[in-house]
Amino acid sequence: MSTSRASTRRTRRFSLKPRHTRLVLLYLVAAIAGLIALFPLYWVFVTSLLTQRSAFDVIPHFWPDWQWTNYAKAWSMAPWVQYFINSIFIALCTVALAIVTSLLAGYAFGTMKFSGQRLLFLAILGLIMVPFEATLIPSYLVVSTLHWVDTYQAQIIPFGVSISGIFLLRQFFLSLPPSLWEAAQIDGCSRFKYLWLVAGPLALPALAVIALQVFIGSWNAFLWPYVVTNSDSFRPIEVGLRSFIAAEGTDPTALAAAASFTTLPILVVFLIAQRQFIEGVSAGSTKG
Repeated sequence: MSTSRASTRRTRRFSLKPRHTRLVLLYLVAAIAGLIALFPLYWVFVTSLLTQRSAFDVIPHFWPDWQWTNYAKAWSMAPWVQYFINSIFIALCTVALAIVTSLLAGYAFGTMKFSGQRLLFLAILGLIMVPFEATLIPSYLVVSTLHWVDTYQAQIIPFGVSISGIFLLRQFFLSLPPSLWEAAQIDGCSRFKYLWLVAGPLALPALAVIALQVFIGSWNAFLWPYVVTNSDSFRPIEVGLRSFIAAEGTDPTALAAAASFTTLPILVVFLIAQRQFIEGVSAGSTKG
């Protein structure tokens, strides 16, 4: 009896080893991937604290010179308060518009039946394959015709629809049991009342994902704001970073310092909302 127990323990011990090995490998791969992802941020931070001479050295520096004056210099070279206000206002308005359009469109595609529904949905998804650069000139002509050049609406309205947001919410609404809508009908709910009181609150995790994606995309936008803005009164942060690129060359330490404090808000937002982001992605992928 004791021999059988010993053999059982030995078998369990050996059966656990492959599992532990897999966990170690997974953690190792995750650690390597994390280091690769964080290295560019570290490199920008190190560059922002180097001296001008060290920044142009052929041999790279992996440890800063702690030149904190570079941040003060970078802050004084551009109207960053105005840029931050512009970026925050544009991003928040774009998020609000994208949430409304994604919610309504996703609800229609996920819960209603109408003629040409599948074809229209495939056409909307097909827009993802069209590069933004291909529509840059037509979009600018439209904005120019509307006299929206150098305005906030030129940077908000063209990005007020999120195709990925429509897809995510459609998938979420498809996963809702039909009994919810049937019970709501018995209580006298209309389509919009059902969306407002039942389906919408259930979709909050998916809406958080859309809000985060649109906010990051709006904050990091450069090409379109650069084309449609002419003054600092409407330019966002990413366009403001061009202040460090002049005819006589680029100031790498000041540019890195500016990139550091303009990237910090995005990192904070993502760290705060990462749980909602994961929950929303999993909630929107439960049914195809």
